[in-house]
Amino acid sequence: MGLASDSGTIADFLHRITGPIVLVGHSYGGAVITDAAYGDSQVKALVYVDAYIPAQGDTLVSLTGAGSCFAVSDLNSVFTFVPFPGVPPKVADAYVKQSVFPGCFANGLPAREGAELAATQRPLATNALTDPSGPPAWATIPSWAVVGTADHVIPLVDQLSMARKAGAHITEIDAPHLSMIADPRAVTSVIEQAANRTG
Repeated sequence: MGLASDSGTIADFLHRITGPIVLVGHSYGGAVITDAAYGDSQVKALVYVDAYIPAQGDTLVSLTGAGSCFAVSDLNSVFTFVPFPGVPPKVADAYVKQSVFPGCFANGLPAREGAELAATQRPLATNALTDPSGPPAWATIPSWAVVGTADHVIPLVDQLSMARKAGAHITEIDAPHLSMIADPRAVTSVIEQAANRTG
């Protein structure tokens, strides 16, 4: 729950793996791998797929630009907030409203598929939106970025800005935020490039 917890869980798991690792993150997962891989010599490459690529101190909120479908004055218009036990005050699970999800995440995909993805989505704890990122793993680990030019969650200009700051190898594809569903071959190709360049 939250960036520190999620990245800590992944870091613990990585320590149980022997051998070189290519770590891939999508959306919020980009922030998770950025923190989780810091200082881990076994991680040889980071691949960001329509993902946040934070620098130290960045938050998801600060990295979400004006063109995002989440850049709204009232978050209740795009999220349904569901409280759950055992968390600090004001922390809840955030679900993208099913009426918002297809046009925000799944634009360009068949309507039925967008509706199914909306109904089966996993929530994000609200504190993950405002937790500051730690020292970035991309400062010492080579990185690649798949950038969907039709992404409505993390607009193209924001993805390119983050990827360039990280020194990532950038591949632009005509895809929405869920590029791994819209164009899985292109995404797989970039992951393979990262693996082959670091093997």
